[in-house]
Amino acid sequence: MKKSFQIMLFVSLMLAMLFTACAPAAPAAPAAAAPAAAAAKTAKDLTLCYPQLGAESDWRTANTASFKETAASLGVKLVFSDAQQKQENQISAIRSCIQQGVNVIALPPVVEDGWDAVLTEAKNANIPVIVVDRSVKADASLYAAHIGSNMVLEGNRSADEMNKLLPNGGSIVELSGTTGSGAAVGRAKGFREKLNKNITIIDTQTGNFTRAEGKPVMEAFLKKYAGKIQGAFIHNDDMAIGAVEAIKAAGLKPGDIKIISIDGTRGGFQLMIDGWVQADVECNPLLGPQVMDLAVKLMNGEKITKEVLTDESTYYPDKAKELLPTRKY
Repeated sequence: MKKSFQIMLFVSLMLAMLFTACAPAAPAAPAAAAPAAAAAKTAKDLTLCYPQLGAESDWRTANTASFKETAASLGVKLVFSDAQQKQENQISAIRSCIQQGVNVIALPPVVEDGWDAVLTEAKNANIPVIVVDRSVKADASLYAAHIGSNMVLEGNRSADEMNKLLPNGGSIVELSGTTGSGAAVGRAKGFREKLNKNITIIDTQTGNFTRAEGKPVMEAFLKKYAGKIQGAFIHNDDMAIGAVEAIKAAGLKPGDIKIISIDGTRGGFQLMIDGWVQADVECNPLLGPQVMDLAVKLMNGEKITKEVLTDESTYYPDKAKELLPTRKY
């Protein structure tokens, strides 16, 4: 009896082991789902600070319009201010933007020097800065990129045109932009690099990029150097408009003084049509789309190009009338 019981127990254990081995395995617990990748940020996520340096010229007005119109079309929140040509106002505006926690700061610097402290503040707050249009003399690590024109190249191109106009040499005057600005420094440097040795710059004065100041500067030149000026290198179209008013008032005719201007605005084109300006070197103000595209890339941590130059041309009187209706600024 005992032996029979042991046999039955052994058989029961074997059957239990057999059924356990054949039973289907319990389904494994599902693995934790991988976290979803963060969606790329778009222009609608961007808050861009733009402390505009002023409204001194048609160029600057077009530049402001480009930023405002682009922001409106893309849904960008634009924190805009007008520094009225004062660096301290720009610095104050930047600090306000840092406090607000904007995503990107786009800075058109009124002058080149004096930016290290506030750029360091922006960097410490992890807010990238794009330098727009003009340049800064600061450690390149303090800003993410520069978008704008090559001011030295604009000066080079202006000198090439003056060399063509005065192949036998002559005396010229220069109406310079705002003292210490990247545009004025670069254009003056580039012009001198390429100017023929037989052409002499007999005087240079700032007109602060405005037609209101360009006129009296040219008036003073005409009185001081009466009959001795063959050409004028003028750093922007607004000063050229003021200078031409002075030249007209002095009784001179179109072409008596060969004028090279920079910007390529509608006002500059009209001066070419009327015969007062012999060449206008373009400086494109419509930078809003490029800047905002770059700002979105910075928000998303994408690689960017440190130096982005605008595509520009030189314009002449023979095409000015045809092209004027197509100009956007």
